[in-house]
Amino acid sequence: MENQFSTLSSDFSSVIPPFCAKVSGLNLERRPLKTLQINLGKLCNQACLHCHVEAGPKRPEIMPWSVMAQILVLLENQPEVETVDLTGGAPEMNPNFRQFVVALREMGKEVIDRCNLTILFEPGQEETAQFLASQRVQVVASLPCYSKDNVDRQRGRGVFDKSIEGLRLLNGLGYGQPDSDLLLNLVYNPGGAFLPPSQQKLEVDYKRELKELFGIRFNQLFALANMPIRRFLWDLQRQGKEQEYMNLLLQNFNSEAAKGVMCRDLLSVGWDGQLFDCDFNQMLELPVKGQAKTVFELESLSQIHNQDIVFGNHCYGCTAGAGSSCGGALD
Repeated sequence: MENQFSTLSSDFSSVIPPFCAKVSGLNLERRPLKTLQINLGKLCNQACLHCHVEAGPKRPEIMPWSVMAQILVLLENQPEVETVDLTGGAPEMNPNFRQFVVALREMGKEVIDRCNLTILFEPGQEETAQFLASQRVQVVASLPCYSKDNVDRQRGRGVFDKSIEGLRLLNGLGYGQPDSDLLLNLVYNPGGAFLPPSQQKLEVDYKRELKELFGIRFNQLFALANMPIRRFLWDLQRQGKEQEYMNLLLQNFNSEAAKGVMCRDLLSVGWDGQLFDCDFNQMLELPVKGQAKTVFELESLSQIHNQDIVFGNHCYGCTAGAGSSCGGALD
């Protein structure tokens, strides 16, 4: 490869060294593509403070079926792409969500639905939980804390109670239960400008508290760092903590976590079919390096394999401490 990295100008202070220089000796080449992460739209029934997508009830961006159909074409001859990770907004609010999921499952793909739990009680979504179970879809559900006050402060009043109700609904369908193949994983996000604690220890706390207080079971906890982009970045700037947070990420840079960053074997697809190295680059409108910038310009997903990865200083968020990816800690 001529050059592994794309050098980007940073929005952060010049005292933070460029991320691409920080990892220049780590040989972070792309690996064969395993996961296709697809943003089905920015429409959401919530508007969380930490949301890097800036999703909300008034967002009009929705992936049309024409983009979904092209994705299905690209996946037909790509058995190495094992997982399709559906995100939003609330992906379930896309009117073609169920049709798309059925088509993906018929192709034998593992499908992940990143569910905010409260969507399960919105009008028109009454059968969504049952649909997910019938299609054996893995649910990754947002629950930034097992404390009502912390969740409602971060995500809105009443969200915690509805989330607990949603988890009980999923448990009742077999999700997260012993000896069940219906996987239910939870996502933790810090409630401020600090790094997640130990994912392993936090998972123990979550399982104890949720079981004892609410009778809820789940499989794994994913601890994700807050990325210094969009809503979270603006909140840092309002508090005058942007530089402090970037210094925290830099001071906790972990080269072992950097070797496992998700962009090495993941491709992110925007609601309009544009291609990105990860979901965060998508929100910063930093497209892939290759000539093909949309799903309609790709002849095959294998074209992605040897492309350079686009890095920026926001990538420090994925490599600090134990590391952070859509599947939780990296180290």
